[in-house]
Amino acid sequence: MLLAIDIGNTNIVLGVYREEELVACWRLATDVHKMVDGYAVLLNSLFSHEGLSKSEIKGSAISCVVPPLLPIFQELCREHLKVEPLVVGPGIKTGVRILIDNPRELGADRIVNAIAARRLYGTPAIVIDFGTATTFDVVSREGDYLGGAIAPGISISAEALYKEAAQLPRIELAVPKRVIGKNTVASMQSGVLFGYVALVEGMVERIKEELGEEAKVIATGGLAGVIARETSAIQIVNPNLTLEGLRLIHEMNR
Repeated sequence: MLLAIDIGNTNIVLGVYREEELVACWRLATDVHKMVDGYAVLLNSLFSHEGLSKSEIKGSAISCVVPPLLPIFQELCREHLKVEPLVVGPGIKTGVRILIDNPRELGADRIVNAIAARRLYGTPAIVIDFGTATTFDVVSREGDYLGGAIAPGISISAEALYKEAAQLPRIELAVPKRVIGKNTVASMQSGVLFGYVALVEGMVERIKEELGEEAKVIATGGLAGVIARETSAIQIVNPNLTLEGLRLIHEMNR
């Protein structure tokens, strides 16, 4: 079996694959202060709860955008799973040409998402990842990674309103009943949620115009389903897109 590990700024997502089947998936809060033993105890508990054995893991693939945590998880794989992890980065086989100014500055999760979208849904494709940041990644009809856009994430935008505006409260990220809010909380929910729907629709329209053709739009990340329900601009929601990309990259490099 394969352990896929996606280390993000807000969450760490772990997935266990038996061939192409995702048999277990967990989402943990990212903690840069936790050491190898702390993550090992947590991993043991997760595996035990699902009735899995660490000895069944024969490979691992890691995507990481939090540099201090990469050596922690590499050691976790080596010492506690007895496997050498495949780390997404320069030098690994992806099958995708990265047509940006400096490919080394591209976040590992973004190229992993692009590979998964291309293989699972075809091209051209636009991938929107609703994470700490909201990223847009564009794959051409030929399967090349063309670049994209980065916007502040939904959660950090709402949190910034709460922290920087003295009279605005912290809100639940729930879609309100109407655009025109009748109180402060509903008004903030409208601005944040429907504002992001408009952001998505506007960006998708501009990207397609620049591409010069239609493209499949795939969304992933924690709030992908919430936004997708409010717009026809998103055709596909796959919350495990990054894990799928890690599985595919591991197959290519095995």
